[in-house]
Amino acid sequence: MTTPTNTQHWIALSLIPGLGNASLRKLLQAFGEPERVFATDYHALKLHVKEAVARAISNGIDLASITSTTDWLQEPNNHVVTFSDADYPESILQITDPPPLFYLKGQRALLNQASFAIVGSRNATPQGLKNAEAFAQTLSNSGYCIVSGLALGIDAAAHHGGLNGVSGSLAVVGTGLDIVYPARNRALAHQLAANGAILSEYPLGTPAIAGNFPKRNRLISGLTHGCLVVEAALQSGSLITAKLAAEQGKEVFAIPGSIHSPLSKGCHSLIKQGAKLVESAQDILEELGQVPLKETCHSTIQQTETDDHPLMKSLGFESTDIDTLANRSGLTTDRVCAMLLELELEGRVASLPGGQYQRIS
Repeated sequence: MTTPTNTQHWIALSLIPGLGNASLRKLLQAFGEPERVFATDYHALKLHVKEAVARAISNGIDLASITSTTDWLQEPNNHVVTFSDADYPESILQITDPPPLFYLKGQRALLNQASFAIVGSRNATPQGLKNAEAFAQTLSNSGYCIVSGLALGIDAAAHHGGLNGVSGSLAVVGTGLDIVYPARNRALAHQLAANGAILSEYPLGTPAIAGNFPKRNRLISGLTHGCLVVEAALQSGSLITAKLAAEQGKEVFAIPGSIHSPLSKGCHSLIKQGAKLVESAQDILEELGQVPLKETCHSTIQQTETDDHPLMKSLGFESTDIDTLANRSGLTTDRVCAMLLELELEGRVASLPGGQYQRIS
């Protein structure tokens, strides 16, 4: 299979050194399709872009510079999507700075499916991870492809939940699609490539550069009908996604938490600014005018109504240390430690940094 000439021109133009999205769009507006841009005289080009860029374009296509990309396109389910493609998402065209070209690995049909963003902390609590996956699965079963950023923590849990549902999941990443970052999510990335999709505006070979990740957040919010923040500190990058979603006219939702938890501060700040407080996926679906196709267990945040275990009665959803538990329960610290180990093995309690423990609903 060969790469169409039109696609080769798109790739070559996007790889011109020094030519950013804004300048590329300016050239397309002035001259039309990339073939016509490459056919344009140097003197006409330099009226719209820097002289070095105009000179590079007037030199014509350097086939060697696009070989790695055209070779990549020969692999199944690898795509380059451009402004000229009928399935370029209309929702992305409406955002600030839409990329004229992006790369996609996986199911192309997901680009224009109803979708919903779920984001949050990389250092999430066990309960936060459970909430993210459960909300994602219920929303996926209700017709929404789950979009997130393939980061550790909440993003990864959201992708798992979306893939477990019927509508799948799509990751927007800040590297080239021939690189998996973080490496710990390699297995998840392979699942997304096989059963969902991974999208990047960055050329193949682009490494993990810090500035690329906040920039990609505009695509996460842009693709979706709304955005849920599960857990976030006040300086969390997920708040950037929420802010962009609000600016794009999308609905923003946040899950509340303990007033003592740093990972609740970002969500509480969003709620103060007008984000909708949610306790269940049903809250989101009602706001979006949808009803769930399938209910997923644990998609509602709730405390177990009855729990006869002597230690669980003393352990709330806020993190608690062993000495406090011993004082509350009247048990010795040795006995508390033994019970906590037992409960952790049963998946009812999670250990947190600093010798803290938290119940899992």
